[in-house]
Amino acid sequence: MSRYFDQLETRSSDQRSADNAEALSSQIARAKVLAGYSAAYADVDPTSVKSVEDLADLPVLRKSDLVAAQKKQRPLGGFNARPATNFEHLFQSPGPIYEPGGTGKDWWRMGRFLHACGIGTGDVVQNCFGYHLTPAGMIFENGARAVGAAVVPAGTGQTELQVEAAAALGSTAYAGTPDYLKVILDKADQLGTALQFKKAAVGGGALFPSLRAYYEDRGIACLQSYATADLGNIAYESGAKEGLIIDEHIIVEIVTPGTGNPVAPGQVGEVVVTTLNPDYPLVRFATGDLSAVLLGESPCGRTNTRIKGWMGRADQTTKIKGMFVRPEQVAALVARHDDVAKARVVASREGEADVMTVQLETEANNEAGYLDSVIGLLKLKGRIELVAPGTLPNDGIVIEDQRKYD
Repeated sequence: MSRYFDQLETRSSDQRSADNAEALSSQIARAKVLAGYSAAYADVDPTSVKSVEDLADLPVLRKSDLVAAQKKQRPLGGFNARPATNFEHLFQSPGPIYEPGGTGKDWWRMGRFLHACGIGTGDVVQNCFGYHLTPAGMIFENGARAVGAAVVPAGTGQTELQVEAAAALGSTAYAGTPDYLKVILDKADQLGTALQFKKAAVGGGALFPSLRAYYEDRGIACLQSYATADLGNIAYESGAKEGLIIDEHIIVEIVTPGTGNPVAPGQVGEVVVTTLNPDYPLVRFATGDLSAVLLGESPCGRTNTRIKGWMGRADQTTKIKGMFVRPEQVAALVARHDDVAKARVVASREGEADVMTVQLETEANNEAGYLDSVIGLLKLKGRIELVAPGTLPNDGIVIEDQRKYD
Protein backbone atom coordinates (compact mmCIF):
# COMPACT_ATOMS: atom_id res chain seq x y z
CA MET A 1 0.00 0.00 0.00
CA SER A 2 1.33 3.43 -0.96
CA ARG A 3 1.88 5.90 1.84
CA TYR A 4 -0.65 8.44 0.51
CA PHE A 5 -4.08 8.08 -1.07
CA ASP A 6 -3.04 10.37 -3.95
CA GLN A 7 -0.65 13.20 -4.79
CA LEU A 8 -3.11 15.86 -3.65
CA GLU A 9 -2.18 15.17 -0.04
CA THR A 10 1.39 16.41 -0.45
CA ARG A 11 0.82 19.46 -2.66
CA SER A 12 2.67 22.66 -1.88
CA SER A 13 0.65 25.45 -0.35
CA ASP A 14 0.95 27.48 -3.57
CA GLN A 15 -0.24 24.59 -5.72
CA ARG A 16 -3.20 23.84 -3.45
CA SER A 17 -4.21 27.51 -3.46
CA ALA A 18 -4.04 27.65 -7.26
CA ASP A 19 -6.06 24.46 -7.63
CA ASN A 20 -8.65 25.64 -5.10
CA ALA A 21 -9.00 29.02 -6.83
CA GLU A 22 -10.03 27.35 -10.08
CA ALA A 23 -12.30 24.79 -8.38
CA LEU A 24 -13.93 27.39 -6.12
CA SER A 25 -14.86 29.75 -8.94
CA SER A 26 -16.40 26.85 -10.84
CA GLN A 27 -18.34 25.76 -7.77
CA ILE A 28 -19.75 29.25 -7.15
CA ALA A 29 -20.79 29.45 -10.81
CA ARG A 30 -22.50 26.08 -10.41
CA ALA A 31 -24.28 27.17 -7.23
CA LYS A 32 -25.39 30.55 -8.56
CA VAL A 33 -27.83 29.03 -11.08
CA LEU A 34 -29.48 26.77 -8.48
CA ALA A 35 -32.80 27.78 -6.92
CA GLY A 36 -31.39 27.45 -3.41
CA TYR A 37 -28.76 30.12 -4.05
CA SER A 38 -30.21 32.28 -6.83
CA ALA A 39 -31.59 35.09 -4.68
CA ALA A 40 -28.59 35.45 -2.35
CA TYR A 41 -26.06 35.08 -5.19
CA ALA A 42 -27.75 37.33 -7.76
CA ASP A 43 -24.93 39.91 -7.62
CA VAL A 44 -22.05 37.49 -7.03
CA ASP A 45 -19.38 37.24 -9.72
CA PRO A 46 -18.05 33.66 -9.54
CA THR A 47 -14.68 34.70 -10.96
CA SER A 48 -14.15 36.97 -7.95
CA VAL A 49 -14.34 34.06 -5.47
CA LYS A 50 -11.00 32.30 -5.57
CA SER A 51 -9.89 31.89 -1.95
CA VAL A 52 -11.07 31.26 1.58
CA GLU A 53 -10.79 35.01 2.18
CA ASP A 54 -13.17 35.70 -0.71
CA LEU A 55 -15.74 33.30 0.72
CA ALA A 56 -16.17 35.54 3.78
CA ASP A 57 -18.26 37.94 1.66
CA LEU A 58 -20.89 35.25 0.96
CA PRO A 59 -23.78 34.36 3.30
CA VAL A 60 -23.55 31.37 5.63
CA LEU A 61 -25.88 28.45 4.90
CA ARG A 62 -27.29 26.80 8.04
CA LYS A 63 -29.11 23.53 8.61
CA SER A 64 -32.23 25.51 9.46
CA ASP A 65 -31.99 27.13 6.01
CA LEU A 66 -31.91 23.67 4.43
CA VAL A 67 -34.93 22.54 6.42
CA ALA A 68 -36.92 25.62 5.38
CA ALA A 69 -35.86 25.34 1.72
CA GLN A 70 -36.70 21.63 1.58
CA LYS A 71 -40.22 22.33 2.83
CA LYS A 72 -40.71 24.75 -0.06
CA GLN A 73 -38.98 22.72 -2.79
CA ARG A 74 -38.90 18.99 -2.21
CA PRO A 75 -36.87 16.99 -1.72
CA LEU A 76 -33.51 18.84 -1.66
CA GLY A 77 -34.45 22.50 -1.47
CA GLY A 78 -32.91 23.53 -4.79
CA PHE A 79 -29.31 22.96 -3.70
CA ASN A 80 -28.77 19.91 -5.94
CA ALA A 81 -26.98 20.36 -9.27
CA ARG A 82 -28.60 17.26 -10.78
CA PRO A 83 -32.17 15.98 -10.37
CA ALA A 84 -32.86 14.12 -7.14
CA THR A 85 -33.93 11.10 -9.20
CA ASN A 86 -30.42 10.92 -10.68
CA PHE A 87 -28.78 10.24 -7.33
CA GLU A 88 -28.28 6.63 -6.30
CA HIS A 89 -29.47 7.27 -2.74
CA LEU A 90 -31.63 9.75 -0.87
CA PHE A 91 -31.37 9.88 2.92
CA GLN A 92 -33.22 11.32 5.88
CA SER A 93 -31.41 12.71 8.92
CA PRO A 94 -32.92 14.17 12.11
CA GLY A 95 -34.53 17.56 11.52
CA PRO A 96 -35.68 16.14 9.20
CA ILE A 97 -33.08 17.01 6.59
CA TYR A 98 -32.80 15.11 3.33
CA GLU A 99 -29.45 14.45 1.68
CA PRO A 100 -28.43 12.92 -1.65
CA GLY A 101 -25.78 10.24 -2.00
CA GLY A 102 -23.70 8.86 -4.86
CA THR A 103 -21.92 5.58 -5.44
CA GLY A 104 -19.15 6.93 -7.66
CA LYS A 105 -15.57 6.37 -6.54
CA ASP A 106 -15.08 8.01 -3.15
CA TRP A 107 -18.16 10.26 -3.63
CA TRP A 108 -18.21 10.98 0.11
CA ARG A 109 -14.37 11.26 0.26
CA MET A 110 -14.12 8.63 3.00
CA GLY A 111 -11.59 6.50 1.11
CA ARG A 112 -8.86 9.00 1.95
CA PHE A 113 -9.48 8.42 5.67
CA LEU A 114 -9.65 4.64 5.39
CA HIS A 115 -6.38 4.65 3.45
CA ALA A 116 -4.79 6.66 6.28
CA CYS A 117 -6.03 3.92 8.63
CA GLY A 118 -4.11 1.37 6.58
CA ILE A 119 -7.30 -0.23 5.28
CA GLY A 120 -7.24 -1.54 1.71
CA THR A 121 -7.21 -4.61 -0.50
CA GLY A 122 -7.26 -7.78 1.60
CA ASP A 123 -9.17 -6.20 4.49
CA VAL A 124 -12.69 -7.12 5.53
CA VAL A 125 -14.42 -4.10 7.07
CA GLN A 126 -17.18 -4.76 9.60
CA ASN A 127 -19.25 -1.64 8.95
CA CYS A 128 -21.27 -0.97 12.10
CA PHE A 129 -22.64 2.39 11.01
CA GLY A 130 -26.38 2.52 10.43
CA TYR A 131 -27.84 1.74 7.02
CA HIS A 132 -31.42 2.77 7.88
CA LEU A 133 -32.45 6.15 6.38
CA THR A 134 -29.31 8.00 7.55
CA PRO A 135 -26.22 7.88 5.29
CA ALA A 136 -23.38 6.89 7.65
CA GLY A 137 -23.39 3.22 6.62
CA MET A 138 -23.23 4.03 2.92
CA ILE A 139 -20.64 6.77 3.47
CA PHE A 140 -18.18 4.28 4.96
CA GLU A 141 -19.12 1.52 2.52
CA ASN A 142 -18.40 3.84 -0.39
CA GLY A 143 -15.01 4.66 1.16
CA ALA A 144 -14.20 0.98 1.66
CA ARG A 145 -14.92 0.30 -2.01
CA ALA A 146 -12.63 3.18 -2.96
CA VAL A 147 -9.70 1.46 -1.22
CA GLY A 148 -10.57 -2.06 -2.41
CA ALA A 149 -11.70 -3.55 0.91
CA ALA A 150 -14.57 -6.01 1.31
CA VAL A 151 -17.50 -4.88 3.46
CA VAL A 152 -19.71 -6.65 5.98
CA PRO A 153 -22.81 -4.37 6.10
CA ALA A 154 -23.35 -5.12 9.78
CA GLY A 155 -25.22 -1.99 10.85
CA THR A 156 -25.93 -1.45 14.52
CA GLY A 157 -27.05 -3.76 17.32
CA GLN A 158 -27.35 -7.56 17.58
CA THR A 159 -23.94 -7.77 19.20
CA GLU A 160 -23.78 -11.55 19.46
CA LEU A 161 -24.45 -11.85 15.73
CA GLN A 162 -21.80 -9.18 15.12
CA VAL A 163 -19.27 -11.36 16.94
CA GLU A 164 -20.33 -14.46 15.01
CA ALA A 165 -20.06 -12.66 11.66
CA ALA A 166 -16.70 -11.07 12.47
CA ALA A 167 -15.25 -14.44 13.45
CA ALA A 168 -16.71 -16.36 10.50
CA LEU A 169 -15.80 -13.77 7.86
CA GLY A 170 -12.41 -12.84 9.30
CA SER A 171 -13.16 -9.14 9.75
CA THR A 172 -9.87 -7.28 10.06
CA ALA A 173 -11.17 -3.71 10.37
CA TYR A 174 -14.01 -2.06 12.24
CA ALA A 175 -15.96 1.01 11.12
CA GLY A 176 -18.47 2.56 13.51
CA THR A 177 -18.90 4.76 16.54
CA PRO A 178 -15.92 4.76 18.93
CA ASP A 179 -17.54 2.89 21.81
CA TYR A 180 -19.43 0.13 19.96
CA LEU A 181 -16.25 -1.75 19.08
CA LYS A 182 -15.64 -2.26 22.80
CA VAL A 183 -19.14 -3.68 23.14
CA ILE A 184 -18.31 -6.21 20.41
CA LEU A 185 -14.94 -7.07 21.96
CA ASP A 186 -16.48 -7.52 25.41
CA LYS A 187 -19.13 -9.85 23.98
CA ALA A 188 -16.46 -11.83 22.13
CA ASP A 189 -14.51 -12.21 25.37
CA GLN A 190 -17.64 -13.37 27.14
CA LEU A 191 -18.30 -15.97 24.42
CA GLY A 192 -14.66 -17.06 24.22
CA THR A 193 -14.51 -16.09 20.54
CA ALA A 194 -11.26 -14.86 18.98
CA LEU A 195 -11.56 -11.91 16.60
CA GLN A 196 -9.05 -10.56 14.07
CA PHE A 197 -9.66 -6.82 14.26
CA LYS A 198 -6.39 -4.92 13.76
CA LYS A 199 -7.68 -1.55 12.52
CA ALA A 200 -10.56 0.70 13.48
CA ALA A 201 -11.96 3.70 11.61
CA VAL A 202 -14.32 5.54 13.92
CA GLY A 203 -16.56 8.59 13.81
CA GLY A 204 -19.93 9.87 14.92
CA GLY A 205 -18.73 10.65 18.45
CA ALA A 206 -15.73 11.56 20.55
CA LEU A 207 -12.81 9.11 20.70
CA PHE A 208 -11.80 9.36 24.35
CA PRO A 209 -8.08 8.81 25.08
CA SER A 210 -8.84 5.96 27.51
CA LEU A 211 -10.83 4.15 24.83
CA ARG A 212 -8.11 4.55 22.20
CA ALA A 213 -5.57 3.20 24.72
CA TYR A 214 -7.82 0.20 25.41
CA TYR A 215 -7.93 -0.65 21.71
CA GLU A 216 -4.19 -0.19 21.29
CA ASP A 217 -3.58 -2.54 24.22
CA ARG A 218 -5.55 -5.13 22.27
CA GLY A 219 -3.47 -4.58 19.13
CA ILE A 220 -6.04 -2.46 17.30
CA ALA A 221 -4.89 0.81 15.68
CA CYS A 222 -7.78 3.25 16.03
CA LEU A 223 -8.08 6.54 14.10
CA GLN A 224 -10.96 8.99 13.89
CA SER A 225 -12.64 11.08 11.24
CA TYR A 226 -14.94 14.08 11.29
CA ALA A 227 -17.82 13.87 8.83
CA THR A 228 -21.43 14.96 8.47
CA ALA A 229 -24.39 13.55 6.57
CA ASP A 230 -24.60 16.69 4.44
CA LEU A 231 -20.92 17.07 3.57
CA GLY A 232 -19.29 13.66 3.86
CA ASN A 233 -15.76 13.57 5.21
CA ILE A 234 -14.43 16.91 6.42
CA ALA A 235 -11.18 15.98 8.17
CA TYR A 236 -9.39 12.84 9.24
CA GLU A 237 -6.66 11.60 11.52
CA SER A 238 -3.43 10.08 10.24
CA GLY A 239 -1.00 7.81 12.02
CA ALA A 240 0.70 10.90 13.45
CA LYS A 241 -2.39 11.45 15.65
CA GLU A 242 -1.79 15.19 15.71
CA GLY A 243 -5.03 16.93 14.83
CA LEU A 244 -7.34 16.17 11.92
CA ILE A 245 -6.19 16.89 8.37
CA ILE A 246 -8.72 18.69 6.18
CA ASP A 247 -9.88 16.73 3.15
CA GLU A 248 -8.52 17.79 -0.23
CA HIS A 249 -11.91 18.48 -1.85
CA ILE A 250 -13.39 20.92 0.62
CA ILE A 251 -12.52 24.33 2.03
CA VAL A 252 -12.87 24.97 5.77
CA GLU A 253 -13.32 28.28 7.59
CA ILE A 254 -13.38 28.79 11.35
CA VAL A 255 -15.76 31.65 12.17
CA THR A 256 -17.22 33.37 15.21
CA PRO A 257 -20.30 31.29 16.14
CA GLY A 258 -23.53 32.68 14.77
CA THR A 259 -21.70 34.86 12.22
CA GLY A 260 -19.70 34.40 9.06
CA ASN A 261 -16.70 36.30 10.37
CA PRO A 262 -13.41 34.36 10.36
CA VAL A 263 -11.50 34.12 13.63
CA ALA A 264 -7.74 34.48 13.95
CA PRO A 265 -5.72 31.31 13.24
CA GLY A 266 -5.70 29.07 16.30
CA GLN A 267 -8.81 30.59 17.89
CA VAL A 268 -11.85 28.42 18.56
CA GLY A 269 -14.87 29.04 16.36
CA GLU A 270 -17.59 27.37 14.32
CA VAL A 271 -16.60 25.07 11.45
CA VAL A 272 -17.98 26.33 8.12
CA VAL A 273 -17.40 24.14 5.07
CA THR A 274 -17.55 24.68 1.32
CA THR A 275 -17.60 21.42 -0.57
CA LEU A 276 -16.21 21.14 -4.10
CA ASN A 277 -18.60 18.27 -4.90
CA PRO A 278 -20.19 19.31 -8.23
CA ASP A 279 -23.35 17.25 -7.63
CA TYR A 280 -24.35 18.93 -4.35
CA PRO A 281 -22.51 22.24 -3.99
CA LEU A 282 -22.93 23.35 -0.38
CA VAL A 283 -21.23 26.73 0.04
CA ARG A 284 -20.30 28.11 3.49
CA PHE A 285 -22.32 25.40 5.20
CA ALA A 286 -22.29 25.92 8.97
CA THR A 287 -21.85 22.64 10.82
CA GLY A 288 -22.62 23.96 14.31
CA ASP A 289 -19.41 22.29 15.53
CA LEU A 290 -16.55 24.10 17.25
CA SER A 291 -12.90 23.62 16.39
CA ALA A 292 -9.70 25.57 15.78
CA VAL A 293 -6.89 25.49 13.26
CA LEU A 294 -3.84 23.58 14.47
CA LEU A 295 -0.84 25.52 13.21
CA GLY A 296 1.91 23.79 11.26
CA GLU A 297 1.93 20.65 9.14
CA SER A 298 1.40 17.06 10.17
CA PRO A 299 4.53 14.95 10.78
CA CYS A 300 3.00 12.32 8.49
CA GLY A 301 3.91 14.43 5.43
CA ARG A 302 0.39 15.50 4.45
CA THR A 303 0.49 19.22 3.85
CA ASN A 304 -3.10 20.43 4.15
CA THR A 305 -4.34 22.51 7.07
CA ARG A 306 -5.22 20.68 10.28
CA ILE A 307 -7.93 21.35 12.81
CA LYS A 308 -7.84 20.33 16.46
CA GLY A 309 -10.88 18.10 16.15
CA TRP A 310 -14.34 18.39 17.62
CA MET A 311 -14.39 20.87 20.53
CA GLY A 312 -18.11 21.09 21.27
CA ARG A 313 -21.18 22.65 19.71
CA ALA A 314 -21.86 26.26 18.84
CA ASP A 315 -25.42 25.62 19.96
CA GLN A 316 -26.89 23.05 22.35
CA THR A 317 -27.26 20.37 19.69
CA THR A 318 -25.37 17.36 21.04
CA LYS A 319 -24.31 14.05 19.53
CA ILE A 320 -25.20 11.08 21.75
CA LYS A 321 -24.49 7.49 20.70
CA GLY A 322 -23.63 8.80 17.24
CA MET A 323 -26.94 10.65 16.76
CA PHE A 324 -27.64 14.38 17.06
CA VAL A 325 -30.21 15.49 19.62
CA ARG A 326 -31.48 19.02 18.93
CA PRO A 327 -33.24 21.56 21.17
CA GLU A 328 -36.28 21.53 18.90
CA GLN A 329 -36.67 17.78 19.48
CA VAL A 330 -36.74 18.38 23.26
CA ALA A 331 -39.33 21.13 22.74
CA ALA A 332 -41.48 18.72 20.73
CA LEU A 333 -41.29 16.20 23.58
CA VAL A 334 -42.64 18.78 26.04
CA ALA A 335 -45.35 19.85 23.59
CA ARG A 336 -46.57 16.28 23.18
CA HIS A 337 -47.42 15.89 26.88
CA ASP A 338 -49.70 18.43 28.57
CA ASP A 339 -48.53 17.28 32.00
CA VAL A 340 -44.83 18.00 31.29
CA ALA A 341 -43.75 21.55 32.15
CA LYS A 342 -40.09 21.32 31.20
CA ALA A 343 -37.52 18.80 29.97
CA ARG A 344 -33.76 18.43 29.99
CA VAL A 345 -31.62 15.84 28.19
CA VAL A 346 -28.37 14.96 29.96
CA ALA A 347 -25.51 13.26 28.08
CA SER A 348 -23.06 11.38 30.29
CA ARG A 349 -20.67 8.43 30.18
CA GLU A 350 -20.67 5.13 31.99
CA GLY A 351 -17.54 3.10 31.39
CA GLU A 352 -16.81 3.74 27.72
CA ALA A 353 -20.41 4.21 26.56
CA ASP A 354 -22.69 7.22 26.12
CA VAL A 355 -25.77 7.44 28.35
CA MET A 356 -28.79 9.64 27.66
CA THR A 357 -31.01 10.65 30.58
CA VAL A 358 -34.25 12.50 29.90
CA GLN A 359 -35.47 14.54 32.87
CA LEU A 360 -39.14 15.55 32.78
CA GLU A 361 -40.84 18.01 35.14
CA THR A 362 -44.23 16.46 35.86
CA GLU A 363 -46.47 15.35 38.70
CA ALA A 364 -46.84 11.95 37.04
CA ASN A 365 -44.98 8.93 38.41
CA ASN A 366 -44.96 6.45 35.51
CA GLU A 367 -41.78 6.70 33.42
CA ALA A 368 -43.06 4.10 30.96
CA GLY A 369 -45.77 6.50 29.83
CA TYR A 370 -43.15 8.66 28.13
CA LEU A 371 -40.95 5.95 26.62
CA ASP A 372 -42.56 5.88 23.17
CA SER A 373 -42.38 9.66 22.89
CA VAL A 374 -38.70 9.74 23.89
CA ILE A 375 -37.77 7.09 21.33
CA GLY A 376 -39.99 8.54 18.63
CA LEU A 377 -38.88 12.15 18.98
CA LEU A 378 -35.27 11.85 20.15
CA LYS A 379 -34.56 8.74 18.04
CA LEU A 380 -32.66 7.16 20.93
CA LYS A 381 -33.39 5.00 23.94
CA GLY A 382 -32.48 6.50 27.28
CA ARG A 383 -33.24 6.68 30.95
CA ILE A 384 -36.28 8.68 31.97
CA GLU A 385 -36.31 10.58 35.26
CA LEU A 386 -39.49 12.25 36.49
CA VAL A 387 -38.88 15.28 38.72
CA ALA A 388 -41.27 17.60 40.53
CA PRO A 389 -42.34 20.84 38.83
CA GLY A 390 -39.84 23.64 39.52
CA THR A 391 -36.93 21.23 40.02
CA LEU A 392 -34.96 21.83 36.80
CA PRO A 393 -32.76 24.97 36.76
CA ASN A 394 -34.12 28.05 35.03
CA ASP A 395 -30.95 28.50 32.96
CA GLY A 396 -32.21 27.98 29.43
CA ILE A 397 -30.31 24.73 29.03
CA VAL A 398 -32.33 21.87 27.50
CA ILE A 399 -29.40 19.62 26.50
CA GLU A 400 -26.58 19.29 29.04
CA ASP A 401 -23.37 17.51 28.04
CA GLN A 402 -21.61 16.24 31.18
CA ARG A 403 -18.97 14.22 29.30
CA LYS A 404 -15.30 15.13 29.62
CA TYR A 405 -13.25 15.36 26.45
CA ASP A 406 -9.71 15.54 27.83
